[in-house]
Amino acid sequence: MKERKITALNALKHGDLLTRLSAVLMGIGIIGHGQLVKGLLVFLLEAAFVLYMINSGLSCLALLPSLGDREAEKVWNETKQVYEYTMGDNSQVILLENVITLFVIAGFIALWIVQMRHSYRLQLMKEQNEHVPSLPEEIKKLFDGNLHITLMTIPCIGVLIFNIIPLFYMISMAFTSYSKEDEHLMLFDWNGLTQFKRVLNLGGNIGKQFWSVLKWTIIWAIFATFLNYIFGMILAMIINRKETKWKGLWRFCFVLSIAVPQFVTLMIMNIMLQPSGAINVLLQNLGLISSPLPFWKDATWAKFTIIIINLWIGIPYTILQVTGILQNIPAELYEAARVDGAGPVRTFFSITLPYMLFVTTPYLITSFVGNINNFGVIYLLSAGGPTYVGDTAGQTDLLVTWLYKLTIDQQYYNLGAVIGIMTFIVLTAVTLITYRNSGSYRNEEAFM
Repeated sequence: MKERKITALNALKHGDLLTRLSAVLMGIGIIGHGQLVKGLLVFLLEAAFVLYMINSGLSCLALLPSLGDREAEKVWNETKQVYEYTMGDNSQVILLENVITLFVIAGFIALWIVQMRHSYRLQLMKEQNEHVPSLPEEIKKLFDGNLHITLMTIPCIGVLIFNIIPLFYMISMAFTSYSKEDEHLMLFDWNGLTQFKRVLNLGGNIGKQFWSVLKWTIIWAIFATFLNYIFGMILAMIINRKETKWKGLWRFCFVLSIAVPQFVTLMIMNIMLQPSGAINVLLQNLGLISSPLPFWKDATWAKFTIIIINLWIGIPYTILQVTGILQNIPAELYEAARVDGAGPVRTFFSITLPYMLFVTTPYLITSFVGNINNFGVIYLLSAGGPTYVGDTAGQTDLLVTWLYKLTIDQQYYNLGAVIGIMTFIVLTAVTLITYRNSGSYRNEEAFM
């Protein structure tokens, strides 16, 4: 006889009476098959789910299609002789409660499937005269064979509460009219893909800003990542040369620049490069310029300035990252290259760079993603400016700084949610495509 798979469907088809009863009274099959405490716990979880749905879950789901429609009203109180405001619906709270309720329902369905499978597994164990683990044995197993479950439970719950649920809440906002437009801050409705069309429409104002910001975000991430990487590697190679003296001193100088808080450096540079800042005043006093240089007033100047300042901040980190890797490149490779007549340039492109890329591809991907989301550098230096009058995005805004402005400063929460989704799509696509086509992924065992 072919052995049946332990699934919830087979539990319903081939389970005994207790297992089938578990489809309605969860945990009954587990209790009946010899695990009392675990079965009672499952039954109590089902009872808690039913109580939650009766008390608030069903009423939340009833409001999901409309997200509420009752406005706060000003009513005259004859007794107190004052006007009072009646509490209206809050679409934001209704949406959040519905997201939580949907996750509770999904969790209950997962629990139902797991307990059905477990009840069926216990049934088969009893039919085959196998030993059913007792509670002490189950607890002992949680700290032995199933230790990974014990250690990962709390982190997974934390990820669910602090990452996944807020992410779904943010995604759901993208399909609503939640913004200050037409005063939809307390009460808003579903409006489908309207905001996506606004963002992706090249002919619209928001669409033009999105594609402009996206283009600059990618350009910035490429320059900020690879210029830091290349220059950092070159400086690390110079320091690591046998001929270089006082290696410790040079490394200390770069480490010292890291020790200064980044936001302090950025704020000082912002002040120094203002029209009346130290740099412009000094150049004017020396007679090198007649008027202040437009470091933050002209878009091209601002972008170039940001990239240069980021080199000052990022190169020391790269030097520390690659120094140890450079020291671990087999010396035999360089000796063989010298015997073959290869010069420094050929050696760099044939040995050093391929080896570094093989080892540091995950670091490069992390740096690229970090630069796309590099809120601090942009916001503290240029605040996204210069900005055209009437625009929601500045000419040096990244997607992440524009997202901040749309939500915190301008209360376009639905547009901000769309930008958040687009940022996630860009990051996911770049990360997966780059990593899956890298040597680090295709040949994890050795550098060839």
